[in-house]
Amino acid sequence: MQVRDGMSSVVLTIGPGHSLSEAARLMAERNVGAAVVVDPESPGPGIVTERDILRAIAGGQDPTVELVRDHLTDELISASPEWSLEQAAETMTEHGFRHLLVVNGPDLLGVLSMRDIVRCWVGGGVVH
Repeated sequence: MQVRDGMSSVVLTIGPGHSLSEAARLMAERNVGAAVVVDPESPGPGIVTERDILRAIAGGQDPTVELVRDHLTDELISASPEWSLEQAAETMTEHGFRHLLVVNGPDLLGVLSMRDIVRCWVGGGVVH
């Protein structure tokens, strides 16, 4: 199976000026663990994850005040839709993250999570 077979093409996008609290609410409403951060002043997208939000709160930061721009990852490793799911899983494991942006050149096609990979491997298919 390839990344295109498991990725979610419906992606939550937010701006860098959203608070962590707003990001968490939007992620919870859509039942996703990450949001793509689009900043017109940045060369490419970033990503903020539930883990980023958890770390900020555990560090004593106020999620109603803290902004996504200060907690996102902007140096991303992205996947090609042609990658195998094994290649994607190896990349995630090697770099210690659970989400990959799926791109074709400059175009964002979707997001692939570890949960998506597991769902494909156990035969549950894609639910997005």
